[in-house]
Amino acid sequence: METQTNQINSISSDRESKIATANNVPTQVEIQDWIVNYIAELLEIKADMIDVTIPFDRYGLDSAVAYELAGDLETWLDRELDPTLIYNYPTIETLTQQLTEELKA
Repeated sequence: METQTNQINSISSDRESKIATANNVPTQVEIQDWIVNYIAELLEIKADMIDVTIPFDRYGLDSAVAYELAGDLETWLDRELDPTLIYNYPTIETLTQQLTEELKA
């Protein structure tokens, strides 16, 4: 039964990914990867050293950097974003989840 549930979840996830791609809406994974790579490049570290559950401020991101990140993310997503978004969703994980939900709407 659990295997069947996993298969259904996988099919559903694949379908959502295809729909998102067809509508030029990035998937949750794509958004998260973009943010991780952005921060890794900014900090000059490897992307695999970024923990998506660690708050942005623990990476030393100040308000100017947070504002710039929000602006670049806004450009990439081609969608207006609140510059305080990073303060309302203080980890890559929570920010990604919120953006995914907003893009689905």
